[in-house]
Amino acid sequence: MRTNISGGSPYEPIIGFSRAVRVGNVVHVAGTGPVGAEDQDVTGQTQRILAIANKALNEAGASFEDVVRTRMYLTHAEDWEAVGKVHGEFFGTIRPAATMVVVATLLNPAWRIEMEFDAIVQEP
Repeated sequence: MRTNISGGSPYEPIIGFSRAVRVGNVVHVAGTGPVGAEDQDVTGQTQRILAIANKALNEAGASFEDVVRTRMYLTHAEDWEAVGKVHGEFFGTIRPAATMVVVATLLNPAWRIEMEFDAIVQEP
């Protein structure tokens, strides 16, 4: 069974995407930018992304403990340590497979980071 989780963006039906999709016990959280934190530094932007992702995961019946993979897209290579520190605060004991990539730009030029998450919900 498939469940689409909306993030409330007015662009979801126009572009044709969901904030997250759950199929069975697998949850995929789409590329998530720091909406509402554009004026913050990369630490604040990363924290905002994690708050948005946490909400989507919870709505899908998952949590950070279920995350098995993260992908981080940075627009500035020098941000890797700050982003890594925040990532470690949330995932230090969970330790999902993680990838960090430097890209030329993101959808919003004020964003320094965008992240994706994959989770597998353990059945009780």
